[in-house]
Amino acid sequence: MSADSVMSVIEQGMEKSVSHLQKEFRITRTGRATPALVESVRVNAYGAEIPLKQCATISVPEARQLMLKPYDLGLLKEIEKALLASDLGVTPQNDGKIIRLSFPPLTGERRKKLAQGVKSQGEDAKVTVRNVRRDGLKMLDDMEKKKELSQDDVKKLKDDVQNQVKKYEKIIDGEVDKKIGEIMEI
Repeated sequence: MSADSVMSVIEQGMEKSVSHLQKEFRITRTGRATPALVESVRVNAYGAEIPLKQCATISVPEARQLMLKPYDLGLLKEIEKALLASDLGVTPQNDGKIIRLSFPPLTGERRKKLAQGVKSQGEDAKVTVRNVRRDGLKMLDDMEKKKELSQDDVKKLKDDVQNQVKKYEKIIDGEVDKKIGEIMEI
């Protein structure tokens, strides 16, 4: 393994941490409805568990409402069951053709709890970035022991790794601040 490939592995690991955090934030509820809130819901359809987005169109007619229109009306009851079983905390309203999900406004206390959860997710992402750093530094040390890299090269690469950590921690902090801003927005 070359020094470039080690640096690439480190960069990819840190990038994965940020993209996972962004994915988690997409499904974190804020004051407005978004299709990402229900995309992870799995529906028992045609003898298999399939994602909701594969069996219904999801639209946002109002800021706090989602509208689900099944591709097959026979799945309406199954979609409703899946939504009730999910942890959305919202009761689906079925009119025989579509399902509406109306999200109540968040209370101040609930907003604070969501903000705490977002901060915690951000810290978890930073820990993941630091774990990637630890593993990468270990690979570099192993390469130095095997005489594949000089001591000076390893020192320079370790500095580069630390700069990457700072860069990704700054990105994570920015994502956390942005999500908290969305949650606290009334």
